[in-house]
Amino acid sequence: MKILLIFITAAVFLLNTLINIIYVNSAVADIYMRISKDGTVSFSNVPVSSRYNLYMRTRRKNLNNHLNNIEYIPYKNIIFKASKKYNVSPKLIEAVIRAESGYNIKAVSDKGAEGLMQLMPQTQKILDVTNPFNPSQNIYGGTEYLKSLIAKYRGNLPLALAAYNAGSKAVKKYGGIPPYSETRSYVNRVMDYYKEKK
Repeated sequence: MKILLIFITAAVFLLNTLINIIYVNSAVADIYMRISKDGTVSFSNVPVSSRYNLYMRTRRKNLNNHLNNIEYIPYKNIIFKASKKYNVSPKLIEAVIRAESGYNIKAVSDKGAEGLMQLMPQTQKILDVTNPFNPSQNIYGGTEYLKSLIAKYRGNLPLALAAYNAGSKAVKKYGGIPPYSETRSYVNRVMDYYKEKK
């Protein structure tokens, strides 16, 4: 127990150092924390599973950086091509990527979702995505899936995003956004990103 307390104290110190670096470099990112069964503490700016809880929310600033300007985001060319093909706003695609993986092409969730737009293996098969870690395949597949949900829910973005996160069965079961904290947080986060001024 004493060793665990020392480890947590060290982890918090490192986190505070990280936050200071974030502010110095004018980046903006919420920090999430997860404590595993063996007591290991992990921090991340992308909560890729429900095991992560918000540890610290940083203040939103109107910063002129790549996260606030659609012209300077990673994979912008692929995003714009997928946007044009499936008639989905590039800002929405970018918002989903930010919330799902934080632009980490190698991201894998605890539930098995993979890549930039965190596609589940069964969804990959339906969308003919053979390599979920290929940026083009993942973004095109994720955008096609997102488009199908937007059409299914007649343009209701919060419902489409809830289905993207929790599945259509959960949305149908609860007659709207499921009462899962992870899903509600996800929908709010994506909508916040989507509504940011670019």
